[in-house]
Amino acid sequence: MGSEFSRKRYWARSMIGWPLVAGAAPNAAHLAVARLEHLGLFERLVTQNVDGLHTSAGNTDVIELHGNIGRVRCMECGDETSRAALQQRLIADNPSFVGLAALPVADGDAQLEGYDFDAFHAPSCTRCGGLLKPDVVFFGEGVPRTRVDAAAAALEQADAMLVLGSSLMVYSGFRFCEWAARAGKPIAAVNLGKTRADALLQLKVEAPCGPTLDALASELER
Repeated sequence: MGSEFSRKRYWARSMIGWPLVAGAAPNAAHLAVARLEHLGLFERLVTQNVDGLHTSAGNTDVIELHGNIGRVRCMECGDETSRAALQQRLIADNPSFVGLAALPVADGDAQLEGYDFDAFHAPSCTRCGGLLKPDVVFFGEGVPRTRVDAAAAALEQADAMLVLGSSLMVYSGFRFCEWAARAGKPIAAVNLGKTRADALLQLKVEAPCGPTLDALASELER
């Protein structure tokens, strides 16, 4: 937000990395969670992921705590546009960067280094000319209060909490375990390895989410 060079570097890396993100498809775990929702086994899905794959898999009521990388928001007027549409602008405005190869990274951009980022044309809002930012919560930002409140309300109505594939090292997710524990609600987790909430869990299944949840959904669908 405070550096034009950083914005140029971010959008250059994002332009190269976006095709991989745009082509991502739900995996077995996403699809199984959607099946569990359709069986009526949970009331609300809260995710720390920003890839939109739970919705793509068929979940209908998702709280995206950290936003969605598929949206871009103007920090001045609040206008929203799709990241896919912005990609076409980035390509048209930066032909010298088209076709560059770089290793993708997990947050949707690419390890593009050693280029003249000053030559990159960073996009601005077509409505007001303001700064554009992916509609996600960056490190150092807070989760919007409306999302936290919606998730807290869902937890209050729930009789239990299930954690799937998360170490919970980020506090934005871990706090719901703290709140559930204080309310006396049981917490279960399916996760490989240690989680921040291990001491609060009543049940932990150390197994891959995909086959575990697929088997659970298949058993319950009988």
